[in-house]
Amino acid sequence: MDNYLIKSLDSLLENTNDNIAVLANASAFINEFIGDVNWVGFYLLKNNALVLGPFQGRSACVDIQIGKGVCGSAALQRKSIIVKDVKLIDNYISCHDETRSEIVIPIIINDNLYGVLDIDSLVVDRFSDNDRILLEEIVEIIKKHIQI
Repeated sequence: MDNYLIKSLDSLLENTNDNIAVLANASAFINEFIGDVNWVGFYLLKNNALVLGPFQGRSACVDIQIGKGVCGSAALQRKSIIVKDVKLIDNYISCHDETRSEIVIPIIINDNLYGVLDIDSLVVDRFSDNDRILLEEIVEIIKKHIQI
């Protein structure tokens, strides 16, 4: 199934010549094929902060400082972060009270932070290390289609 998802996403994004369109279709694709999630989207680096980009779900926080919250921490550390229960995190930025777990994958292109992929779930401990691996592979496909 994972190989199918990767190939399907790569095919979907092929010949897309606009970064916003790439990210919009990628967020819709992930939202459709990754179960038990309530928000899928991107925060993009602009003026040394993360700014809301294309997403699927309810309205969201617009600006996140690097190092703040899960997204800002993943951006600062340049590594994926899984939070089993966001209610137990002091540094958590809550956009939706019902969210219980989160995974954030940084997007690094040419050794520069481009942004992060952020996914939330209503389920405690929703995201596994296998999810992280799959989503890191998905980010690699997305990066192939981003024009810098």
